[in-house]
This record gives sequence, structure tokens and C-alpha cells, in this order.
Amino acid sequence: MDSDRFFTKLVEETDVIESESQEAPARLKSRIYSALVTHLAEAGPLLSLTATKKAGRSLCVFEAALTHAPVGERARVMNACSVCHARVLAEHLESAPIFWPHCPYAQFHRGKSV
Repeated sequence: MDSDRFFTKLVEETDVIESESQEAPARLKSRIYSALVTHLAEAGPLLSLTATKKAGRSLCVFEAALTHAPVGERARVMNACSVCHARVLAEHLESAPIFWPHCPYAQFHRGKSV
């Protein structure tokens, strides 16, 4: 899918913001983030968790556990958020109960940008 069609489809599937000065809802930010990461993963493998950590980025609890688990490199380049319950909560609840550090979905719900 080319980028123009992808973003057009994304806009069609998202809620409309009532006012231009109003910040986007956390669940909308979560859905957009999920869609963007999924789109990136479709284009090719993501940066491995080990390389992400070496580059100075923080990992969420689930990602950090994957770096210590006896799994192959294929599991370390997958989008861990795609199987995390935090993503589901964040995309469907406006005040999702997600509290662990370095989770992008938790940051959206605390009003911080990723």
C-alpha cells in the first residue's frame, strides 16, 4: 500500500477532533502510533531491541524482557506492541490504566509525546 492511500485510509478510520486548538485524544494517538509502526514493519524489519537500547532509547517492560529471553533475533525485531495488552487498552479507553515506564501508550495517556 502506498503512503498516500495508507494515510487517506487512516484519516477515514479515525475520529474527528471537535476543535483545532483541542489536543488529540489519547486513544486516537494510540491508534495512529499503532498504524504507523505496523506500516513501518510491513516495509521491512524494525530495528532490533538490542540495537534500539544501544542507540539510547528506553525499552518498555515487555521489550526489556524480550532482550533477556532465549528467543531468536526474529522475535527481537518484531513489533512487541502488536501483542501487548497495553495497546488494546490504549486504543479503546481514553484513560487507560497503563502505568509502566517507557511504554509509548502510557505516555499518550499521561499527556506526553513519544
